[in-house]
Amino acid sequence: MYDPIRASDEVILRLRAHHPSLIDLTTGRVERLLAALGNPEKRLPPVIHVAGTNGKGSTVAYLRAIGEAAGLRVHAITSPHLVRFAERIRLAGTLITDAQLSDLIDRVEAANAGEPISFFEITTVLALQAFAETPADLCIVEVGLGGRFDATNIFDAPAVSVITPVDYDHLEMLGPELTKIAWEKAGIIKAGRPAVVARQIEEGEAVILAEAEALGAPVTLMGRDFDAWEERGRLLVQMEDRLYDLPPPSLFGGYQFANAGLAVAAALALGDPRIDEAALAKGVASAVWPARFQRLTDGPMAKLADERGADLWLDGGHNPHAGRALAEAAGRLVARDPRPLVLVAAMFARKDALGFFQPFAGLNPKVFTTTFDSPNAADAGELAAAARAAGLEAEVVLDVEAGLRRALEGSGPAPHVLICGGLHFAGEVLAMSPETWPS
Repeated sequence: MYDPIRASDEVILRLRAHHPSLIDLTTGRVERLLAALGNPEKRLPPVIHVAGTNGKGSTVAYLRAIGEAAGLRVHAITSPHLVRFAERIRLAGTLITDAQLSDLIDRVEAANAGEPISFFEITTVLALQAFAETPADLCIVEVGLGGRFDATNIFDAPAVSVITPVDYDHLEMLGPELTKIAWEKAGIIKAGRPAVVARQIEEGEAVILAEAEALGAPVTLMGRDFDAWEERGRLLVQMEDRLYDLPPPSLFGGYQFANAGLAVAAALALGDPRIDEAALAKGVASAVWPARFQRLTDGPMAKLADERGADLWLDGGHNPHAGRALAEAAGRLVARDPRPLVLVAAMFARKDALGFFQPFAGLNPKVFTTTFDSPNAADAGELAAAARAAGLEAEVVLDVEAGLRRALEGSGPAPHVLICGGLHFAGEVLAMSPETWPS
């Protein structure tokens, strides 16, 4: 299997030399290595564990921002990174340094003693060891893939388990049925520990609730026990005992009101008195999460768009659920500023391209399809055919810059340009200039 992690820094080169990115869903190797290191996962501040198909990263970003707004020192592990490996591990609010990583790799690989372990597994262990050695008040852990057998699922008693919307993705590993995918995600729920769950498709919800009931885990379910919605441009979160009237989420798109509301409910489930309404408000209004309907204003691509008077957006969503959310966000953009919408798209071949493009039919964008540096990237011609099958006008271009230049041609109104289709593709765009590297 191709390793989709770009060898863009020395840390990645070093780790890839010894640890493949092959996915083998089990926690056994991680548990063995953690035991050899003295079980750092048992020496962490309260842990919020986040699983789901879509919205995990945004939910983590809101949770981290809320915690930091409350004055908490927050650890976080997320995946994948977009440009540099260090994006995955944040220690008490700051990205891990190369010097810290080098020292950790020496010690963790010595403890591993040459035993088989994958890239993601050793990354998880590196993060947990770093977290255990750095004082903090809160630890947020994003699941890599699935949940039940994910390398991060080694916590006996997380402070809160969070499940974002579950939908069809990674079917070759988790599916094919939605109930099976939901069962995998529900594996992060632990006996007697609170779980906060987003609004779900009915069959997925039933599986998650059954898992929680079997474990005696109290569930706070969006749409039943709490809710979140947009009203007059603000985020309203109705909990059991009170209504929170908060600023709009910092991340663009109607679906972000649900993501931010889920994060608010999860933060309140911690029961930390430092997380008050002021911290909730500041957190949802200040979260940053690159390549999630991100407005690009720096770097060479943004300069090209700006010279034409166009605005440029970037999103890493790659499945039908993400396509629906992205089309909704793009629809808001066009309603606010009625100029043409253009997509520049590339994605992995195993993704449901037709399902991704179909939600855009009502917006009638022109689509330019391309590819990127991976043998698993979809053929640009096949992507164009999928876009046409969804009723869109589509054309193949050589690369993302060629797609942008074609989008900006002509004398009509300057368009809204959306680069989309996957995080690896989005990472290539952000990697083009240090100005756009996530920090």
